[in-house]
Amino acid sequence: MLIGWFSSGRDEAARVLLKETLKAIREGVIKGRISFVFVNRAFGESEESDKFFKLCEELGLKTLSLSSGAFFPAEKLKDRERWRSLYHEEVRELIEPYPMDVGVLAGYMLIVSSSFLNRFPLMNLHPALPWGPKGTWEEVMWELIEKRQKETGAMIHRVTEELDRGPVLSFFKINLKGPRFDPLWDQLEKRQGDNLREKEEARLLFRLIREEEEKREIPLLILTLKTLSEGRINLESPPGLDLTREIEDYLKRKE
Repeated sequence: MLIGWFSSGRDEAARVLLKETLKAIREGVIKGRISFVFVNRAFGESEESDKFFKLCEELGLKTLSLSSGAFFPAEKLKDRERWRSLYHEEVRELIEPYPMDVGVLAGYMLIVSSSFLNRFPLMNLHPALPWGPKGTWEEVMWELIEKRQKETGAMIHRVTEELDRGPVLSFFKINLKGPRFDPLWDQLEKRQGDNLREKEEARLLFRLIREEEEKREIPLLILTLKTLSEGRINLESPPGLDLTREIEDYLKRKE
């Protein structure tokens, strides 16, 4: 299985995700290889993405880039849809010499154009359950807290024009009840009407939920790519596979 890797390389999490996935490939857990890495930034654009570029070089990965920030900024302000289409047409030309069976959006901070979606099968990791909140992981975390949700998780889905709502390949669930969570939820009940984002209890809960999610997101991606490479998942008719138990087993083996 040939994998195209798309990232903005914006933080350490993006680097860890790439390293761990490549490790799983080299250990034979995932039957395939990374055909190329595409980054929507240029070297020198930010300290974090420069670290990502250097990591790709160290790992011996074919790396392609096109700065979305420098790509016709006036057009982006005037007509975002047209800009998105023009930008991803350039991306298509860059990556076309490097075949892929599936593209992984791994911290890729752009919405992909419709024509690009129709050309390539893409999947995305979203930090919420299939029926959960949309948006960035920060937006998802705060919505969970503000609505007092007692369950969350993350999913990998086919990328479609509907943001964060494509057909689900796999997901995991986390119970937000128990001795670590309950005292913080109890304290929040006393904060009705307050701006929760300014409260220490809410910030502690935010960090705790994110910590529990983050340590499961890499196993979710690795196990999804594993099942995909083994033919257990079909991209054309995703099964919405619940990998919660397999992920917990994976984490225990890593301890």
